[in-house]
Amino acid sequence: MAQVLEFKLPDLGEGLTEAEIVRWLVAVGDVVAVDQPVVEVETAKAMVEVPCPYGGVVTARYGEEGTELPVGAPLITVAVGSQEPVGPAGDSDQAARTDRTDHTDHTEGSGNVLVGYGTQAPARRRRRVRAQITVANGAAPAAPAPAPVPQGPVPVISPLVRKLARDNGVDLHALRGSGPDGLILRADVEAALRVEVPATAEALTPAAPPEGTRIPLKGVRGAVAEKLSRSRREIPDATCWVDADATELLRARTAMNATGAPKISLVALLARICAAALARFPELNSYVDTEAREIVRLPGVHLGFAAQTERGLVVPVVRDAHTRDAESLTAEFGRLTEAARAGRLTPGELTGGTFTLNNYGVFGVDGSTPIINHPEAAMLGVGRIVPKPWVHEGELAVRQVVQLSLTFDHRVCDGGTAGGFLRYVADCVEQPAVLLRTV
Repeated sequence: MAQVLEFKLPDLGEGLTEAEIVRWLVAVGDVVAVDQPVVEVETAKAMVEVPCPYGGVVTARYGEEGTELPVGAPLITVAVGSQEPVGPAGDSDQAARTDRTDHTDHTEGSGNVLVGYGTQAPARRRRRVRAQITVANGAAPAAPAPAPVPQGPVPVISPLVRKLARDNGVDLHALRGSGPDGLILRADVEAALRVEVPATAEALTPAAPPEGTRIPLKGVRGAVAEKLSRSRREIPDATCWVDADATELLRARTAMNATGAPKISLVALLARICAAALARFPELNSYVDTEAREIVRLPGVHLGFAAQTERGLVVPVVRDAHTRDAESLTAEFGRLTEAARAGRLTPGELTGGTFTLNNYGVFGVDGSTPIINHPEAAMLGVGRIVPKPWVHEGELAVRQVVQLSLTFDHRVCDGGTAGGFLRYVADCVEQPAVLLRTV
């Protein structure tokens, strides 16, 4: 006898209270395995697949793609315990079989509670097998049937456009999109709404330009906006900068990579320099506890680095950067960057940083005054490295020059400390052998 269980949006950890449905991975009627991912959701931290702790037949889904659900809201219901058809509504024991039971009271699921992203066991490969649920007497099954899908694809990507059309009764199949390859945009739906006005003298007048596109501040973009706004509100920041000759640092990296060992990245060498500088100037590896009115100096360096992705700016964190060598740092930067671009970063990999390294030189710019990653106390910015005229050993020469900038919380230190930190970083860039005195 099948039992219909309800799976709710689980606690995602790190204070996250809601998630947006990006893409359903199963449909009503599909057979799912225990811990199989059933939906892809986006939170303020990352985009992840949520596995279901039950195996059986999907009988219902809750929420359209683009809908934001709070933690604890129903996601799907699954008929478990049997592959037999669900009986008709008139069956005497129908209520017992379709009564929703909280998954914490059932023992046939995986038992895994989703904290962070993913269950404790690896997700099994997805199976998209359509279950043929029929009833002997021809009555409709208890599970709600999926809505009929119109014939032909609809060139729409944005869930917001779909919702606007659905709320206003606009048939997307009847529209011709003005975007690339016929993509239907929000402006196309709004134009269709205006055309539905009766053809009066007013309707024949030229239409006013459409309103600007509204983009909700949610998900990653919303989290970034809130953090940057809070940083500006709470942190009295200041910035100092210096040009440095990076020629010798580039030569050192070339020599290290010529040995046949794993390649060392430039950002890993800069991370080593940051860790050494923070050991000398620990004031900048701290945060301000505003309620206690105390500066909290931190014992270890958890180094964040800015990574630009299609979903926006994220700051993965390299744990215990002060204990890693250049090879280990290179590997970890590579792993986190790949996970960021794929949207697989967990909350633990996006939080807990104590200092941030921002390499905006990859965008082809020389300098910047970055906003501190709240609640940290400082951020080192690195511009592009370009050949410039430079006085070297008393003579004018063309050298590889980089601009370094330090934005710091003026509450944790004064300009002398900030300047000392930045000067030490510049000295290590110009003469990498300086690091030998600190390792």
